[in-house]
Amino acid sequence: MITIVDYKLNNLRSLENTLRRLGHDVRVTSEPDEVRAASKLILPGVGAFGDGIRNLKQLGLAEPFIENVNSGTPALGICLGMHLLFTESEEFGYHRGLDLLQGRIVKLPPNLRVPHMGWNQLHPNGANGLTNGIAESSFVYFVHSYYAEPASADIVLATTDYEIEFPAIVHYKNIWATQFHPEKSQHVGERLLDNFARL
Repeated sequence: MITIVDYKLNNLRSLENTLRRLGHDVRVTSEPDEVRAASKLILPGVGAFGDGIRNLKQLGLAEPFIENVNSGTPALGICLGMHLLFTESEEFGYHRGLDLLQGRIVKLPPNLRVPHMGWNQLHPNGANGLTNGIAESSFVYFVHSYYAEPASADIVLATTDYEIEFPAIVHYKNIWATQFHPEKSQHVGERLLDNFARL
């Protein structure tokens, strides 16, 4: 069973439908006890960092999520969900994140058009369960104005280029996260979600 955390800033329907179409059992929940007991977790998200962390805390979801991930449960963050896993963000002021990944979220340079929206290529750094079967330069779909600066480059599993290079996928222990939206990335995204479900 894959538990998708609903903290009221999520585009859940396409993610849930994609996973079900791939044959996986899925539960969407805002219940802290269900998050605490989940065997696999997905933290999706669309919107601003400050709103996301506030909603997670107000709904009582932040601590159960942290506890369960720290216990070794596989977790996948998507877009804003990826950002929330990090230590802090500069999006519309300073905000503390869940601090499950060390690093910060920063804005794309002012010379670039934001949001970065559209298809960009993935450049995997090596073999990993999440990226099995995903070829170099595969296209995936991005929508974002901020990106992750990990404290260590060792957690960067794949990069992309939008005038600058930045992490597209990160991995640390039982945590994976994508800057792009796999549920909107056609067969490449489906393969990645299927890989996560089978980890």
